[in-house]
Order: sequence, then C-alpha cells, then structure tokens
Amino acid sequence: MTTNLDFTDNVALVTGAGRGLGLALARELGRRGARVGLVARDAAALRAAVDSLRGEGVVAEAIVGDVGDKRAIHAIAHQAAALLGPVDLLIHNASTLGPAPLRLLLDTECEDFERALQVNLLGPFRLSKVIAGAMALRGRGTIVHVSSDAAVEAYPRWGAYGASKAALDHLSRTWAAELEGTGVRVLAIDPGEMDTQMHADAIPEADRSSLADPADVARWIAAIVRDPAGAPSGARVRADDWKEGRR
Repeated sequence: MTTNLDFTDNVALVTGAGRGLGLALARELGRRGARVGLVARDAAALRAAVDSLRGEGVVAEAIVGDVGDKRAIHAIAHQAAALLGPVDLLIHNASTLGPAPLRLLLDTECEDFERALQVNLLGPFRLSKVIAGAMALRGRGTIVHVSSDAAVEAYPRWGAYGASKAALDHLSRTWAAELEGTGVRVLAIDPGEMDTQMHADAIPEADRSSLADPADVARWIAAIVRDPAGAPSGARVRADDWKEGRR
C-alpha cells in the first residue's frame, strides 16, 4: 500500500521563489516541516522573502541565482546541499513570459525565444541533471515541473512561453520513464490561472477576483506531492483537482 509522504525534515528546493507561487510554495512546505531553499535572481526580494518565512518559524535559506544561466546551476545545487542537506523535493517554478506586452511569433525576437527556453526548459533540465542522480542513489526524491495550460492550448502571443512549457511537459515524462524503479518521482503540475505579477504582466485587463490565490494553489500542489498513489510518476495533473472535497 502506498502511503502519503511526510514533509517533516525534508529539504525542498524551489526556484522562482522570490514572489508569487514560488514563495507561496516555500511557505506552505515550510509550515509543513520542510527545510526550504528559495532560489531567485532578485537578491533583495529573496532575502525579504526568507526573513518573512523565518519570522513564521520556517527553516529557510536564500540562494541567489538565475536558472537560465548555465554557469549558475552547480552553484545553486551546491549551496542548497551545503545550507540544508540533500534535496528531497525539487520544484521547477521559475519561468519567464518574455517581453510584455506579449508578441506574436512573427514579432518575437530570436533572443527572447531563446531566453524563454533557457529559463523554462534548459534550466530545469540542468538542475535536475545535477540533483536527480543523488536522489536515485538515495532511492527517493520528487521532482515537480510547474507547467501551464499554454503547454496544451495554442494561444496567440504566448508562443515562446507555450512552446517551452510543452517541451517541459515532455521532459518531465521522459525523466519519469528513465528514472522508473529508482524511487525518484517526476510530475508536471498545471497550477491554473493565479493572481500573480506574471499574470498581471501578461493580461493586465484580467479580473483578479476570478484568479486563484497562489496560497491556495500551493496547498493543492503540496497535497499532490504528498499523494504518490493519486499522482504517480510521469503524471501531468491540474492543481485544482486537489481542491478540498474534490479528491
């Protein structure tokens, strides 16, 4: 019988954790007993986030780094291990939409498309490559790729972001197939539309009251991670399917 996971004393590494969903995830996991490493580019915002979590009693460490920069990947992984210990849960949350307002593909600069791939796809690949092997040697670990409905639906002006997320979904499935039997579980989770700065940048006219609170989404994602039977390795799941009373 598969039992639910316990976050107590686990080490969680969350990228894009200076604000929005990433910060909400760090807070949720920390409140559940995990030791949390927060990764982001903005040092000031990141340290403010870590200070706020520590004020709530969460064991949290700031790791300043850009997952879209190949040279930063080993430093991020090494700092996480040195500050917190071996990573048990790796959440690839950092993303970029590209310049706002969003552009049609015909108007998208090649460099902006490349940047989206570097942050949204290659960064997760590189960081998983550094961390997943140690997870496999220990016989346990979970890797989460934060996806998007833009990975499965074609929206005008979301081309670079959508293409990167579609590739990320397939990367997630491939990691799961290759790590089968090692004890490492790999998931893609679609968080849905949230009231975040990223969403406001992309769709400034959106009705914020219709958008999910990142704190709620973080709680649903934590429930998914805790439920290996309901969300087995290789699955792509929607966060709101784990709303209270729905699963």
